Amino acid sequence: MRASGILIFGFVSAPCGWILTLTSTVAPNWRTIHNITGQPLDIILHQGIWDICKSMTTSRDVLCNHEDTEYFKNQIIEVARRMMVASLIVTLIGLCLMTVGTTCWTDTPKMKLAGFGGFLISCSGILAIIPISWYNHILMDINAPSSDIRIGYCIILGYTGGLAELIVGFVIFMWIYRCCGEEHRRDRPEISLKLGDKTTAPGTGGALSRASSVPVHTEKQDLNFRKENRPNNISLTL
Repeated sequence: MRASGILIFGFVSAPCGWILTLTSTVAPNWRTIHNITGQPLDIILHQGIWDICKSMTTSRDVLCNHEDTEYFKNQIIEVARRMMVASLIVTLIGLCLMTVGTTCWTDTPKMKLAGFGGFLISCSGILAIIPISWYNHILMDINAPSSDIRIGYCIILGYTGGLAELIVGFVIFMWIYRCCGEEHRRDRPEISLKLGDKTTAPGTGGALSRASSVPVHTEKQDLNFRKENRPNNISLTL
């Protein structure tokens, strides 16, 4: 099977979206907090869904593993953890199904299996977009030691990766669905009726008139018909 441009696009874009989603999941930068009360002005607090780190604008040192029980008790943190991990797993499953369904070393590819893989990749994008959108919506409502709260790069990476997976999976699914539909129609027997064909009535070999489809009998056929149906003359001799 020759690889289509859409499949190549999917096999390149889906892993890129998975890498962006993975970075958004593990990196502690869903939001940053500046001007923390009681702390030097150059300290920046980076909060993610797994860890919290501190950095300074005057140095490159980053200190992580900071505990904040109130922050991690928020419902969005637990939901984001589960949904982001589920998105990563579903994407890998979808890529595996696409690989098995569109292998180049077989003569009969399993296009339906590959289409289901594209559907799973599209669903994984939705699983990533939902918690990121929710977190971004309540970004300012989550408890923080300062009011100077800014969006982190993980939100941007998560949006990009989730949208990439959603679009790529949907395009692959629709393309394979269309291809399977065309093959199904091609395999069905076609019955074509030509309205211009001339037919003759059964048992008659006469030609058709131009104004009517009724067969026109020749004069010879008419005479033969009369002879065959003429009653025999019976003469009685008294």
